[in-house]
Amino acid sequence: MSITLSEQDQLTLRTAAWGAVSLMSAAGAAGSAHKAATEGSIALTSATGLVGHVLAQAPKGVKYGRTVAELADQVLPALTRSMSLLQQRDPAEAADFRRTVLVAVEASTRGEAGPAMAEMARKITAALDAASAATGTDAPAVPEAGQDRPELDKVIQEMVDSGFVGVTLRVNDERGEWTGSAGVAEFGGTEAPPVDGHVRIGSNTKTFTATVVLQLVAEGQIGLDTPVDDYLPEFGLDRRITVRMLLQHTSGVFNFTGDFDPDGTFVPGIPATPAGKEWVDNRFHTYQPEQLVRLALSKPARFEPGTDWSYANTNYVLARLLIERVTGRPVAEEMHRLILEPLGLTGTVQPTTQTDIPEPYAHAYYRYDEDGEQHTIDVTRHNPSWISSGGDMISTTRDLHTFITALVGGKLLPSELLAEMCTPEAKAGYGLGVFVQETPGGGTVITHNGGMAGHAALMYSTPDGSKTLTAALNYPDDAAMSLGAAFQQATQRLFAEVFGNEQAGRP
Repeated sequence: MSITLSEQDQLTLRTAAWGAVSLMSAAGAAGSAHKAATEGSIALTSATGLVGHVLAQAPKGVKYGRTVAELADQVLPALTRSMSLLQQRDPAEAADFRRTVLVAVEASTRGEAGPAMAEMARKITAALDAASAATGTDAPAVPEAGQDRPELDKVIQEMVDSGFVGVTLRVNDERGEWTGSAGVAEFGGTEAPPVDGHVRIGSNTKTFTATVVLQLVAEGQIGLDTPVDDYLPEFGLDRRITVRMLLQHTSGVFNFTGDFDPDGTFVPGIPATPAGKEWVDNRFHTYQPEQLVRLALSKPARFEPGTDWSYANTNYVLARLLIERVTGRPVAEEMHRLILEPLGLTGTVQPTTQTDIPEPYAHAYYRYDEDGEQHTIDVTRHNPSWISSGGDMISTTRDLHTFITALVGGKLLPSELLAEMCTPEAKAGYGLGVFVQETPGGGTVITHNGGMAGHAALMYSTPDGSKTLTAALNYPDDAAMSLGAAFQQATQRLFAEVFGNEQAGRP
């Protein structure tokens, strides 16, 4: 033996390695899960050497997560910790641990390696390599996840100083992957927000929804320039409104969460977050998507279809109903079939009406005034049907990175539809479910950000997917959106730090 491992060290290694086999089993299709677990377990118990002898025995008393998402949140960081532990003592043993786990992962996939299992194997490999040294192991030379990025640490700390409760950031670029956090997960606590925690991603949902619609276009079930009224005749929509106009916010329909008249007067809609205490008292109410659409259509149109641009959540509720009408299945099922399962996005869900958020997570807050007193309450749990497919999804910074990279990399859409998606209209630079934003160096990024009642998420990628930024924020929301300016300033700082050198014409 080249090193001595304490009982706690051995438990850490066993938890990580056997957890990796459990992850592969959980990701397996029906009928293959037991086989994956059996084959992977045999591989672990057959390993030799110091690490092999440690892993020959399954961990005792360890309770793994009940869902794939919970399991991934538990096991992937444990794999990275195990590699770090071994590298500090003997790089050769770290290499042996990595090889042993990957042999077990490969054994798990024998016979039936579907897309979800393939993506899980990729995540397990990435977790092992996150702590790998550039030399001395069989792993590729990947910078450590904890590499020093003081300029990013500074920006996210400034965000906390400006009033945010907590921030977590994930950057993937030519230097590898960097993750960092600042602030706390909840008021009064001391723990940092979980780097791979779940967050309500707000309007990032629109990019997911638009992708599903375009996938159905690719399948021939939807026509991009077909009148929406052909699919949803019960609403009596203007026949000039096409599917493209919904995805690009050029339909002119009223925004059911509130909109502005041409003279600047705010016209309220349902009791959304700008409604203050009324939204707080109403936050567990269930809205049907048809109800939201009919409320919007009871208001005058903002402009003639196709003649202007105005951001409206109504467009994406109509897109949801369109998906459900042509497929005959709930939007969450189609989201799972077309995106979540193929990409192995175990930390991403579309709750529609469910009030809970999977652990781990940072807490979201809302503050309001009543009788001259300010109240701040925890609104992490609420019914997101008030925003529907305009902003109801939950994800993680890791899954957002995987999603946007796959999207711009052409793994989800045919090239011609991806080009349509990333072609912006002139007024706001909005494509079909994404913004196309210029960088300081003259290049572009594909992006969408979103805020959702005390939670927010950022998602940026270069067109080739070589550089991404994803982030999760928790903060006290309020009717005045008092942190709006700080949010915009902070995201601009982050954007400039990460993408400031992107040049026009970069492949």
